[in-house]
Amino acid sequence: MGKRILLLGISFLFLCSTGFAANDIPVGSINDLTGATSDVGKDAALGIKEAVQYVNDHGGINGKKIQLRLFDYGYRVPEAITLYKRLKNQYKIKMLLQWGTGDTEALSPTVNKDRMPTISDSFSGHLCDPKKTPYNFVYSTDYSTNARACLTVWFEEIWKKSDKWKKAREEGKKPKLVCFYMFSSPYASAPIKAIKDHAKLLGIEVGNDQDVSLLALDAKSQVLAAKKEGPTVIWHGNTTMSVATAIRDSAAVELGADHIVNNWGFDQNLRRMTGPTGEGVIGAAASAFFGDDVPYMKEVMEYAKKVNPGEPTEKRDIRTPQAWLKVAMASGALKVADKKGKLDGPSIKAVLESFKDWSPFDTPGALGRPPYTITATDHRPSPVSLIYWIKGGKIQLLKKMDMQRAFPKEWPTWLGW
Repeated sequence: MGKRILLLGISFLFLCSTGFAANDIPVGSINDLTGATSDVGKDAALGIKEAVQYVNDHGGINGKKIQLRLFDYGYRVPEAITLYKRLKNQYKIKMLLQWGTGDTEALSPTVNKDRMPTISDSFSGHLCDPKKTPYNFVYSTDYSTNARACLTVWFEEIWKKSDKWKKAREEGKKPKLVCFYMFSSPYASAPIKAIKDHAKLLGIEVGNDQDVSLLALDAKSQVLAAKKEGPTVIWHGNTTMSVATAIRDSAAVELGADHIVNNWGFDQNLRRMTGPTGEGVIGAAASAFFGDDVPYMKEVMEYAKKVNPGEPTEKRDIRTPQAWLKVAMASGALKVADKKGKLDGPSIKAVLESFKDWSPFDTPGALGRPPYTITATDHRPSPVSLIYWIKGGKIQLLKKMDMQRAFPKEWPTWLGW
């Protein structure tokens, strides 16, 4: 499997780097096809390639094609730094599409110095404060807002209403949160401060964190340690494979707690890998799921078959429509900047910061996303978190949680967490 993914990475570079005119627009993409987050990274990379081809097939950037340069960095920060230098100096990219939190945050001072507009698959709240990271952008609700939203929805819809916790409520017990995540992972640890702050706001007790590897195949020791504290809800901050391991092991030792999951750990693969033990799991999502009945999903599915016919569509996941959102945001900004004749970093940045009630592909509700508003003082694109759960063996939308509306006083103070 590893060799197959590596070959895919090589083919991405070849297929995305040929057949372009001199005036076409180079865009760099750093992706994880072979590293610790490749369980979700491969589908995302496929989606980027498909979305770019769609844009190029439908007029491109005012008649110019996007010249995509996509590389696998294996989730290694030093490799990402090396690749960025190559993309900037050799390929003269106009925009960078990044992947992980560690590499995006490590490169942030450099891209800001270079005035290189960057859109990342890391939704770290640390990347959303333009006073600190002026050239970093994200295409979905940030991790910290998602974590707060997941906990809020669980508290309001499950803890307060479900029969499961009725006796505990009647006895006056407080709910308790325990966080499962890889301590050394910048991605997994990014929203921990925020979710603990939010637990305090909601009156939820917080237990001791459990260190679970992104590559964990066994989490029983962590689950048993958590069980001693009697948690009612577990926050999972890792990616799908690790989260599935922890949920199955929680069922095996009868932990009894509910589970809420960050967006990179919640997908159709989680549902498949957890089976009946995943019933009731709640998770944040960046978009609608592959195949959902929402605007622009038809195009996503069509190009999945057209560009990558060897990939079974039944195994495609939410990471594909997420990638389309990323490309929609990039191409939308490039079109406006190019039309103004200013295809440089500051001009592209200014366009992104002018997005107000903007919809991907100029289509309201495209791929399930609420509209984006980005300003020069706040790069959080939306306060609305899409919260799904596994119900009856299927992933279903539970609630669109508007955290700005629910917490208007606190919302401005959460910028940059």
